[in-house]
Amino acid sequence: MEDWAEIRRLRRAEGVPIKEIARRLGIARNTVRAALSSDRPPKYERAPRGSVVDPFEPQIRALLAEWPRMPGPVVAERIRWPYSIAPLRKRLAVIRPEYVGIDPVDRTVYEPGQIAQCDLWFPEDGVKVPVGSGQSRSKLPVLVMTLGFSRFMSAVMIPSRQAGDILSGMWQLVSGIGRVPRTLVWDRESAIGGTGRVSAPAAAFAGTLATQIRLAPRRDPEFKGMVERANGFLETSFLPGRLFTSPADFNAQLADWLARANTRTVRSVQGRPVDLLETDYQAMVPLPPVDPPIGLNTRIRLSRDYYVRVDTVDYSVDPRMIGRFVDVTASLNTVTVFCDGQVAARHDRSWAKQGLVTDPAHKATAERMRQALAEDRQRRQAATRHHHDGHPVAMRALPDYDALFGVDFTSPSMKVSNE
Repeated sequence: MEDWAEIRRLRRAEGVPIKEIARRLGIARNTVRAALSSDRPPKYERAPRGSVVDPFEPQIRALLAEWPRMPGPVVAERIRWPYSIAPLRKRLAVIRPEYVGIDPVDRTVYEPGQIAQCDLWFPEDGVKVPVGSGQSRSKLPVLVMTLGFSRFMSAVMIPSRQAGDILSGMWQLVSGIGRVPRTLVWDRESAIGGTGRVSAPAAAFAGTLATQIRLAPRRDPEFKGMVERANGFLETSFLPGRLFTSPADFNAQLADWLARANTRTVRSVQGRPVDLLETDYQAMVPLPPVDPPIGLNTRIRLSRDYYVRVDTVDYSVDPRMIGRFVDVTASLNTVTVFCDGQVAARHDRSWAKQGLVTDPAHKATAERMRQALAEDRQRRQAATRHHHDGHPVAMRALPDYDALFGVDFTSPSMKVSNE
């Protein structure tokens, strides 16, 4: 490279003859002529040696023409591949797009307030969060939402993947921003749109907020790439080195970390999300005057076992409501039971599995009811006579005998005669 540059300088800048250039640099005159005739720097190029795949390429192409997505090991078996799979995989990566087709991805520009991408992030297996009752759970879902224009991130851990819990988490995040994005993008999460259509609870939620839920195509993570990158950011930057004492502690640490993470400069928008949030906010839809339908809701008849079940955990209810219909409502933090509009029970929600939550007042009420029933049973037994052969004989009231013989001791004539 240095000789090529020096040859061109000597010849074109100083006018040195070819013979003199060859003498000064100690090279052949033909080398000097070749350097002067080339307008580009010299580049070493090795002659292609071919590949062990070349003789098999016609068979590979014949298979791909009929089955474009045939896996590499199956192709190797069909063509009786005798070598390592690595060169075959490389050749398949080159020629497979000719048969499958290429799916290009466009760059998308988001307008303020237009879109928010949502997803569930599951922290890695090594992270366990104590949830009470001596239990620690891993892989608890974390709802993550990223605004398209400002790249502002928000997230909250929720107890389950049920629709009511996911919608409760969405409402908490949207309420924290103060306005509603015009479109919420989701993948085909089973509770949101597992069938390819938005589920009824999610549609009711979106209708109340005057927004829409848009489902991503199947197996297309790039459709919501912003929130997927946010999930990776949480995994690599928030999670390492942290210990948690409860879900509430997890959410507190997460909120503190997000407040700092949203002040970083994002290269794609050339700004800080916290600074661009106001522009996003002004273009969003105002919050509705009423809360959307969220949480887990059910209606059952309370059985003698005066407990109701919410997500594998049983909660006690006032036993005086046994036999009546009760309405059970569970938010992310509380479980409330109503009967005829009155609160029959209220508990902190447990995130444990197969747990039992009992209010001491409910247990005491049940004990008093059992005692009252036992006392009443004893009174009934005391009011029952037994014949000499052992069978019970009911006690008869004395007025029954008066009526039988037609005697009325309460009449005035009967009183006078007695006197």
